[in-house]
Amino acid sequence: MQLPHTEAAPASEPPRVSVPSPGKRTERGDSGGRRLQRKRNRLAWYLIAPALTFMLLVHVLPTLAGVYVSFLRLNTFTLPQLFGAPWYGLQNYKDLFDSASPINAGFYQAAKNTAFYTSLVVVGTVAGGLGIALLLNRTFPGRRLVRTLMLLPWVVPSFVVATLFQFMLQRDAGIVNKILVDYTHLVHHRPTWLLGSNTMWAMVIPSIWRGLPLPMLFFIAGLQTIPDDLHEAAKMDGAGAFRRFRYITLPLLRPLIGIQILIGVIYAAYQFVIPYIMFGSDPGPRADVLMTLIVRQSFDNNLFGAGAAISMLLTLAMAAIVLLWYRAFRRDFEVATS
Repeated sequence: MQLPHTEAAPASEPPRVSVPSPGKRTERGDSGGRRLQRKRNRLAWYLIAPALTFMLLVHVLPTLAGVYVSFLRLNTFTLPQLFGAPWYGLQNYKDLFDSASPINAGFYQAAKNTAFYTSLVVVGTVAGGLGIALLLNRTFPGRRLVRTLMLLPWVVPSFVVATLFQFMLQRDAGIVNKILVDYTHLVHHRPTWLLGSNTMWAMVIPSIWRGLPLPMLFFIAGLQTIPDDLHEAAKMDGAGAFRRFRYITLPLLRPLIGIQILIGVIYAAYQFVIPYIMFGSDPGPRADVLMTLIVRQSFDNNLFGAGAAISMLLTLAMAAIVLLWYRAFRRDFEVATS
């Protein structure tokens, strides 16, 4: 029986899809990506606009005003004119370096005291913070409680710290002299801390005590990131504790040490509350620093132009220190972030 002959149905062709050329697709994608990026950038600017406005009003404009005032003859007689005071040029700066000027000696002494005070506070806070961090990085009972208690100096305001140490350092009734003379007999006479040659140490001690917790926290965090295998391998090779600290711990902590040095310099050079609360705006030649000198010249003597000039010189000195600091620690940060 023969089946009827049927012709095979032609195979259906796949639908044709128009594919855009690569050039067109890339151009459209690039334009869309650029529009999206512009929207994101616009949103970011909207979000940071309040902070930028605040920074402009609080930091930039007062700084520019201070620069302008440093070139004016602004004192008690011209203060009502404010920014319209007579132009003084560089005379305010020349008076600071002129030996015949009455503010020359005070400026040089305050600059030396500031450098000495800053050096002592930075060394004390960084070295002390590192030492305490090494001790608190060990395992012992009550370690968490001790770490929490070590944060108290940072929690207490500087005003309270200065007031407390002002009472503690009194010659007859202060607890410091009682410990040194009456209890431990380390000193045979009662030192006078708040007058004379010891006034610098009376500022340095509370400043170091107040600034210890921050570097301590940084160094504890840094010590916990150092692998234990490095110390174990060095110990197996016969390296003692000091050599392991020198060749393993210290090099790995150099970026943190650099950050703490910068923070310490800024903290000490611009320290005003502790010297002012303990000794007032005129602490004497042994304890006078640039911040108290600026306040005294500006608001006690009404020499606003001279005070602004000293402030600008301090700002330039800090900028130079930051530049030197960056050149010294740049390679450490490049290695740490690579």
